[in-house]
Amino acid sequence: MDLEVEDGERLAIFGRSGAGKSTLLNILGLLDVPSAGTYEVLGVDTLALSASARDKHRSSDLGFIFQEHRVLGARTVAENLAIRLSIARTPQRDRGRLVNDALGQVALEHRRDAPGRLLSGGEKQRLAVARAILTNPRVLLADEPTGNLDRGNADRILELFDAQAARGVAVVVITHDPSTAGWADRSVELDAGVLTERGAP
Repeated sequence: MDLEVEDGERLAIFGRSGAGKSTLLNILGLLDVPSAGTYEVLGVDTLALSASARDKHRSSDLGFIFQEHRVLGARTVAENLAIRLSIARTPQRDRGRLVNDALGQVALEHRRDAPGRLLSGGEKQRLAVARAILTNPRVLLADEPTGNLDRGNADRILELFDAQAARGVAVVVITHDPSTAGWADRSVELDAGVLTERGAP
């Protein structure tokens, strides 16, 4: 399996259930280690890294967006983001600015103090995007980010991804949705461990 993603590229990976898409995303996100081969992120051979170095690389250079958004319902929108910065050990003096910047990018400033449980589905997914871009990652990895959204909210999420790609961030999306696959610059299909290039839409 060979896969290369360029800075600013929007890549969609699709395939049937059980094809290994989530496993591939976990490897790309340094959550799993491949049993063979090589994997480089930003020119770094990740297989040569220690577990702690992989964790640091993942925290600083990679952003994750999950289908279920993983918003903490009892915490405010701002607190959901601040927790991410705490995990990343971002200096306290920078956290407020980074939270405000991220909320501005996803148009959620007006919901800053709202508890997560009161957000709509679309707002929760936009918060998930804000959380993923907080630390200015070089690579954004999204697992079915539009799967539970109506078309309007799905399009808003893709517009947010467009803005990240325009800043040079590589955006990799796992999807079952033909519209999302068609949005990407390039699509590849995963089947039985084999990636097949589908080219530009």
